[in-house]
Amino acid sequence: MAPMNHLHLVDYLIILIVLGATLYLGFRFSGRQKSTENFFLSKGHFPWWALGLSLLSTLISSITFLGYPAQGYSSNWILLVQGLMVPVVLMGTIWFIVPLYRKVIGLSTYEYFEKRFGLFARYYSSSSFVLRQFAGMGTVLFLIAVAIGKLTGMNDYLILVIVSFVLVIVNLKGGITAVIWLDVFQGFMLFASGIICLSILLLSIKGGVTEAVSIASANGRTGFGPYRTDLSQLTLPVMIINGAFYAIQKYGTDQTVVQRYLAAKTDRSAIRASLLGISLTVPVWVLFMLIGTALFVFYKQNPLPAGTKAEEVFPYFMMTQLPTGITGFIVAALVSAAICSLSADLNSMAAVGVEDYYRRINPGKDDKQYLLAGKLIVVISGILAAAIGALYLYIGNEGVLGVIFTIYAIFSGGIVGIFLLGILSARVNRQGVNIGIIACILFTSYAFLTSTPIGVKEKKLLLDLGPYNFKHHKLMLGVYSHLVVILVGYIASLFFPKPVLDRNLLYSGLKPSK
Repeated sequence: MAPMNHLHLVDYLIILIVLGATLYLGFRFSGRQKSTENFFLSKGHFPWWALGLSLLSTLISSITFLGYPAQGYSSNWILLVQGLMVPVVLMGTIWFIVPLYRKVIGLSTYEYFEKRFGLFARYYSSSSFVLRQFAGMGTVLFLIAVAIGKLTGMNDYLILVIVSFVLVIVNLKGGITAVIWLDVFQGFMLFASGIICLSILLLSIKGGVTEAVSIASANGRTGFGPYRTDLSQLTLPVMIINGAFYAIQKYGTDQTVVQRYLAAKTDRSAIRASLLGISLTVPVWVLFMLIGTALFVFYKQNPLPAGTKAEEVFPYFMMTQLPTGITGFIVAALVSAAICSLSADLNSMAAVGVEDYYRRINPGKDDKQYLLAGKLIVVISGILAAAIGALYLYIGNEGVLGVIFTIYAIFSGGIVGIFLLGILSARVNRQGVNIGIIACILFTSYAFLTSTPIGVKEKKLLLDLGPYNFKHHKLMLGVYSHLVVILVGYIASLFFPKPVLDRNLLYSGLKPSK
C-alpha cells in the first residue's frame, strides 16, 4: 500500500483536545467515587437518555469504525442482519428482562444464575463473560493501535500504551459516572463522524447517489444474500438465527448492558434507555456499512494502489481525501470510541470481579476494601488487556481472529440457553442445567476442533473425524451450543426433583414494571 500523508498540526490539536476532555471527565467526577455503589452503579443519577446513549456507545467501538466499512467495501450487507435482529427480538423481551434484573440482583448479572441454578451456573457464565471481555478488549486495542499507527506514523505499541493508560485513569478517577457521560459525548461524535464521512464520499462519487447505487448493485455490494437455506455457508438464514441469539445474549446476559439497567432510577427509565440504545445502534451499523459500500464505488472510479487490503481502505480515504481538521476529528472519534467501549468493559469487569469472586472469597469486609479491590481489578485488567493487544500485534491479524473464535466457541456457549431455561421453565433444576452445561462444553469443543484448520494455509483439521466433523458454518456453533443446553438441561432435569423457586426468578412471576 502506498504511504499515506501524516496528520497536520490542526489534526493533532483536535485529537489532544478530545483526549483532554476525556481525562477531564474522569477527574471531574472523582469526588463521588467513595463507595462501590457509586463506583459501579451511581443509581438514579443519570437521565434515561444518557443511559440510552451509553448503551449505544458501549456496543459501538473501533470494531464498528473499522470493521463495518471494510465489510461493506469487500462484500454485501449480510453481516448487518445480526444487528437488524436486535430490535426484532428485544422489542418483545426488554419489558421483562429489565424488571427481572432490577428486582433480583444487586450488581452482578450472574447473581441471577446462582439464585436460579446454583454456583456452577454462576461461575460458568461469569468466567465466560470475563474471557469474552479480555478477548474483545485486546481486539479493540489491537485495531486502534494499527489504525492510528497507519494514520500518524506512530509506533503501534506506543499508541496501545497511551490509550490503555488513559482508559485506566478515567475508570479509576471517575468510575461509572465518567464512563456514562463519556459515552454520551462519544455518541454525538459517532454520528457526526459517520455522517461527515458518508456525505463527503457521496459528493466525491461521479454521478452522485444514483450512480453509486447502480455500481454497488452491479458488483454485488447490496442485499443480504445468499438467501438459500444452507447452514454450512454464511447465508441469510444463518445470520437471522445467529442474530436472534446474539440479541438475547448481549442484552439479556451481558454485564456491560445489565449494569446500565441497574443504574437507572426506575424500571420505566431503564426500559426507555434500552429502547433508545436499541433504536440508535442499528442506524450506526447501517451508516458505517454504507460508508464501506460508498468506498467501493469511489475506488471503482478512482483505483487504489496495488496491494491495498480491505481494512486499510477507510484509513487511506481519511488520510488522502478528507480536509485538514476533519481528519483530526474523525481520528479523535475513533480514539474516543475505543476509550468509551473499553472503559465500560473495564468497569463491568471490575464489578464482576468484586461481586462474583472477591466478595465471595472475603465476605463481611468494609465497603472501602471492596472499592479498593474494584480499582485494583481495573488496573490489573487494563494491563492484561494491553498485554493481549500487544500479543495480537505480534501475532498479526490472522492470529487475532483465531484466538477470538477459540474463546467464544469454547467458553461462551450455552449462556442464552441457561438464561432461557431459567426464566421460562419452573421444572428445570440445578442438576439438569449442570449436566446441560457439561454437554455444551463437550459439544463446542468437538465442533471447534473438527472444523478448524491447524494453520491458516493448511487444510488439515485440529481433529479430523471424517464424516463426523462439524459441517455447518461456525456462526451456527454458538446457536447449537444454546440449544444443547436447553435440550439436555430440560431432559436431565426430569430425572431430579422439581425445584422450589422464588416466583420472581421466572417470567410468569414478574409483575408489569412501573
